Amino acid sequence: MGLWARLARPFGGGTDRAAREAAERLLLEADFGVGATEEIIDKLGRGEVSEQALERIVVEQLGPPATPLARAEKPPTVVLVFGVNGTGKTTTVAKLAHRLRKEGRSVLLAAADTFRAGATEQLETWADRLRVPFVGANSGKGADPAAVAFDAVEAGTARGIDTVLVDTAGRLHTDERLREELRKVVRVVGKRQAGAPHESLLVLDATIGQNAVQQAREFSEAVPLTGLVITKLDSTAKGGSVVALRRAVPAPIRFLGTGEELDDLELFDPVRFAHHLVSD
Repeated sequence: MGLWARLARPFGGGTDRAAREAAERLLLEADFGVGATEEIIDKLGRGEVSEQALERIVVEQLGPPATPLARAEKPPTVVLVFGVNGTGKTTTVAKLAHRLRKEGRSVLLAAADTFRAGATEQLETWADRLRVPFVGANSGKGADPAAVAFDAVEAGTARGIDTVLVDTAGRLHTDERLREELRKVVRVVGKRQAGAPHESLLVLDATIGQNAVQQAREFSEAVPLTGLVITKLDSTAKGGSVVALRRAVPAPIRFLGTGEELDDLELFDPVRFAHHLVSD
């Protein structure tokens, strides 16, 4: 059931206090967060109360349509991918590689998540499946992620690769020491390649609602972000979290993950998403 179908009943009799309180409860339950909820109710209360009006408000909150990934003037383009374990970060790296290859770009995958057991092997398996080159740590668990990222850019340069995708350590956003580790990865690739990282994407899980909002804030304070990738939208009815995430950090939404297959990654379209959220 779309959002408007649920909001139409409380707003059907007007926008009095009882209607506003009922609408507020519905929006908070859908994970819009306090800020977005208040803005939606205020705008509906001051103007037209309709499905179309609600869609327009949500589109405004979501921001602009996604732009394609950047392309460095001199390759390789370096893309860092951040996120807490469990968000689908490594799978998102594989989906991005698949998407870029379909666009005619050559890709190298780098496993700079050297702490999570099996992380390097997981990404190497994806690299084999996609038939793209791979760089991982030689010394196994506990190796320096920044050194892996540096080696990956070196390899990408030597092989004439267009884009290097670096899967960084998926660590708790509240651990300052580990956030400093991510900052080091950013510094190191910047010293090796002019303008790098050309993209820094944060992967967030739509199913965890306001916890994802807090993750977004913490990561945006630690590293410069150029975009958000929101995953597991096939597993949640609480699409309001996408609006809450967009409001939480200045980085735009770039991609949506909608399933487990390689093709289940789409450029973010605010108009289409708002229509799906409000009307479907």
